Amino acid sequence: MPSVTYLDAIRVALADAIHSIDRDKLARAVADEMAQSGRRPDCFIQVNTGEEAQKSGVLPGNADALIEACREIYALPLVGLMCLPPNGEEPSPHFALLRKIAERHGLTKLSMGMTADFKTAIAFGATHIRVGSAIFGARPV
Repeated sequence: MPSVTYLDAIRVALADAIHSIDRDKLARAVADEMAQSGRRPDCFIQVNTGEEAQKSGVLPGNADALIEACREIYALPLVGLMCLPPNGEEPSPHFALLRKIAERHGLTKLSMGMTADFKTAIAFGATHIRVGSAIFGARPV
């Protein structure tokens, strides 16, 4: 069994939900920490819908296998999927793809949409959105 990292322990200890599970190794580490701590925050799988090399997330073609592993092997409390569409691209196809994968697996929560596209995300079924820029302003470059 791989050792649980400090970051994995912090995620499980402090979070009510983890939106960034994107690979088998991380799913295993989070499951191990849940078993040790007894805490079971909701889990979302991050899908790299744009298949961008610089971004984290399981590729759409591999999402089904990771979803099944999270459920069957690691018994994670999997509730939904998360995505961050490519910057500058129309987000609708990415939100539609995420929703399709979620529906195929009976997942009801979708974490998608940011300040610039949250209305579109909501139209595609987002249950969680990130609007930090609308609250705190743009990040310094």
